[in-house]
Amino acid sequence: MTRFLQLHLLTAYPTSNLNRDDTGRPKTVEFGGAQRLRISSQSLKRAWRTSPVFADRLGENMGKRTQRLGSEVKRYLIERDMDEAKAVGFAQKIAAVFGKLEDKEGRDKTFIKQLAFIAPEEFTRAYQLADKALAGEDVVPDKDTLMTKSGTGADIAMFGRMLADSPGYNREAAVQVAHAFTTHRVAVEDDYYVAVDDLKNPADRDDAGTSFIGVQEYGSGLFYLYICVDCNLLKRNLDGNTALAGDAIAALIESAAMVAPRGKQASFASRARASFVLAESGEQQPRTLAAAFLKPVGPSDKKGDLFVASMERITQFRANMDTVYGDCATATAQMYLSPDSSGGSLEEIVAFGQQVCGA
Repeated sequence: MTRFLQLHLLTAYPTSNLNRDDTGRPKTVEFGGAQRLRISSQSLKRAWRTSPVFADRLGENMGKRTQRLGSEVKRYLIERDMDEAKAVGFAQKIAAVFGKLEDKEGRDKTFIKQLAFIAPEEFTRAYQLADKALAGEDVVPDKDTLMTKSGTGADIAMFGRMLADSPGYNREAAVQVAHAFTTHRVAVEDDYYVAVDDLKNPADRDDAGTSFIGVQEYGSGLFYLYICVDCNLLKRNLDGNTALAGDAIAALIESAAMVAPRGKQASFASRARASFVLAESGEQQPRTLAAAFLKPVGPSDKKGDLFVASMERITQFRANMDTVYGDCATATAQMYLSPDSSGGSLEEIVAFGQQVCGA
């Protein structure tokens, strides 16, 4: 049977624009007839994967999402005195294994057209083939000599990869991440701002006033986030390396609780940590608890304490679901933090997750 780890988080972000759309507005979603702020799963995963938390926990056991594998191989060869034309030709052969090559005018022709998620072993193999080419061997790179179907790329094992030209080397994601949304109704607001030239002469009336006027939009709220981990698939993606699976889970939990997307952080400094984390394990079919907030939490709930009201709402909804469907999880761990009280700890949640997915 498949073992699942499910995570439910509540995180309060003050004035912010962590994840914006093509017009610069914070992303939103209509849920339960009310507008909510939204943070996309892509934004969250990017922030986590590139965070110091992932770097510290996983070190070299991480892949790279890039178009530049061929460019890196070309640089490697040229630095070791291969003729540039030959280096470009060989680098293109390496890059072409992972996707179609860039063909637009003015672009580096060793680039892959699309971003490819490349595992640590695949970088190593590419450089090993480059060394053989430097030694004068006739090297013909192909999928079998370059690509892997599993290995030590912990972020690839968690978040998966899709290679359109090589579906046999795709990696199914062991971690599903929902879009986070606010538990309550939200209105996006406008911040009108100006910039002043420091060298402007205040006495010059012909040049009075500001030098720039702009508007940026923002919102704030308490976000619910749901994450589901297929522990069996995670370990398969990592060639059965349970220790690395445990490290990957620790990185995931810590970053989900502590790392925010970097959008507009210089303007808002909206760094926050989760105030509530519920971890569940079991072989039961996973389910989100998002429906707990189908009716937006409102000012009248718990005298306007949105966090307490949201935590109680999710706890009650989970209990109701267990009553209707039977126990939806076998074991749980929980932490919460408010101005008035706290319970559990992130360390306990991490240990729980590692035991579930690393055992």
